[in-house]
Amino acid sequence: MENEPLKFEKRGSVGLLTLNRPQVLNALNEPMVDAILENLECVETTRDLGSAVIEGSGKVFCSGHDLKEIMRSDLLKRRHLFTKSIKVYEEIARMSKPVIAAVHNYTTAAGCGLAAACDLVIASEDAIFQTPGVNIGLFCLTPMIPLQRSIGQKKALEMLITGEPIGAVEAERLGLANKVVPKGEHTKAAIELAEKIGSKSRFAYNIGKPAFYMMGDMEYVKALHYAKDLIALASMSEDTAEGIKALLEKRPPRWKNE
Repeated sequence: MENEPLKFEKRGSVGLLTLNRPQVLNALNEPMVDAILENLECVETTRDLGSAVIEGSGKVFCSGHDLKEIMRSDLLKRRHLFTKSIKVYEEIARMSKPVIAAVHNYTTAAGCGLAAACDLVIASEDAIFQTPGVNIGLFCLTPMIPLQRSIGQKKALEMLITGEPIGAVEAERLGLANKVVPKGEHTKAAIELAEKIGSKSRFAYNIGKPAFYMMGDMEYVKALHYAKDLIALASMSEDTAEGIKALLEKRPPRWKNE
């Protein structure tokens, strides 16, 4: 288990994924990316799991791609490696269950992209976010996509084009982090948030989360019409009936959450 690139465990209704290459600052190599994809799919298809939390073992969250692996690879292999990496971003957006990043210390390059691609981010007060590719002559192109969708074009381009880091408080102000917590409490806080989400109607967020990403890229009026059709259908669910009944009866709802 200690030599595996990623650890997975169930914490109640939460699937905890721990990046486990601390000796290389949790640099993303192909086996680790494969393990992330496999375990995210496990969370998505496991009935008693409602969400996922991704954390890093050791000193940092994630230092980005394993540069030694990249340097050993030819063009086709490098394209294959980057394709695998963006599949993680795609999988997080595709999943009906939320994925929360629990970030501490440095998260750089593809690690910053991974955090930005997660639905929510809990940052330890010592967290530092950085896209330093320009410092080695390689613009952080794939992390750029979730980053600019999280914090907007101007600040994202500043981070990308200067390679300068931002701290946890600035990340929260910009919208890259949802909450900053005391040092060492990031995973606990992320699991607590995941459990809070899990106490809600799983049907509701299973419908809502994919729609959030899908409609974000739609033209405004088209998105409105898609939303009104979807909410009309969703309102026919057992959970909606139970939620309304519970509200009228002034009692907690009893969700199916299957």
